Amino acid sequence: MTTLVVGASGATGQLLVQQLLSRGQSVRVIVRSPDKLPQGFLNHGGLSVIRASILSLNDAEMAHHVKGCDAVASCLGHNISLKGVYGRPPKLVVDATRRLCEAIKANCPAAATRFVLMNTAGNSNRDLDERVSFGQRCVIGLVRLLVPPHGDNEKAADYLRVKIGQNDGAIEWVAVRPDSLINASEVTEYEVHSSPTRSAIFDAEVTSRINVGHFMAALITDDDTWKKWKGQRPVIYNVAI
Repeated sequence: MTTLVVGASGATGQLLVQQLLSRGQSVRVIVRSPDKLPQGFLNHGGLSVIRASILSLNDAEMAHHVKGCDAVASCLGHNISLKGVYGRPPKLVVDATRRLCEAIKANCPAAATRFVLMNTAGNSNRDLDERVSFGQRCVIGLVRLLVPPHGDNEKAADYLRVKIGQNDGAIEWVAVRPDSLINASEVTEYEVHSSPTRSAIFDAEVTSRINVGHFMAALITDDDTWKKWKGQRPVIYNVAI
């Protein structure tokens, strides 16, 4: 099984690649700066590195890199800096999601390709009756207005929900929604829900990046996990110790 990972040089993307390689998977990554990858990755026989900015690829190049992949995973995000939050490209996540999906379709795969998007618990699933307080709606509205990356994440998930939908023959998808991300050195017990069980604004729970990588890898490699969550936007929390 071969998976293309974008955002692989990021804090969560590296952990997803690590999880996939440990499962014996073949992994392709598209990164602007391969030197940001751990040295152990670069020496791993299961990893192929494509040096490029994801949005600089033309349609033919994108289709070529996606061809032969059973799954595509996006851990793309904006750097937490003034330039990263307010600079270009402002629609990194949604534009990459759209172009990757178009590339998958251009290849006319014999079986549906799994697309796994890392998203956020602060983005409500409009397919479900997720109860959000008035206060949280107000705060999210301000965040959407003042912090462009949040709107980018919302649009990326909505692209999968609306444009790809539940019955696309070429693509099946899951958008994973972690809560407040933290670093951890090992996978720990975590729980996955179809909707948030607490407020992402006023009562946030933590989710370790390594647990997100573990769950995304399980979606890609385990058929039962995929069947349970495909077409959904599961929320993942660490289990308190």
